[in-house]
Amino acid sequence: MSAAHAVREAVGHEDREACFAVRREVFVEEQGVPRELEYDTYDETAVHVLAVRADGVPLGTGRLLHGADATGRTGADASVGSLGRLAVTKAARGLGVGAALVRAVEDVARERGLSAVDLHAQTHALGFYERLGYVAYGPEFPDAGMPHRAMRKAL
Repeated sequence: MSAAHAVREAVGHEDREACFAVRREVFVEEQGVPRELEYDTYDETAVHVLAVRADGVPLGTGRLLHGADATGRTGADASVGSLGRLAVTKAARGLGVGAALVRAVEDVARERGLSAVDLHAQTHALGFYERLGYVAYGPEFPDAGMPHRAMRKAL
């Protein structure tokens, strides 16, 4: 975390709406993901993290699925969380916001006693996650029309 931005767990309606606004900008508008695929029932139970500029402008978000919500993405292992919906606004890319968000999700996972975090990375982002300690496994697969790989990091 730098003085230019802070990362925190999203609490309350305003924080949640800021997370959704970042996701809408990055996934729906920029990448063309259909709105009905971007938002799902897991948004209600997931832990969301939010990166904000010093003046409160939202810069990025991510979420952690845990428990029963995560098992469909983690090989039915309830001790593994699922990081997803990681998005950083175009203006904030390259400033360390994404890495700070991943670390915040990992911290939340540790607080909940999880042993590892899985994620489904767009293939162009594999290097980013590898630098943060994630290891790809399994074949490439499509998600929302884009190629992805599963990755995992032990905590």
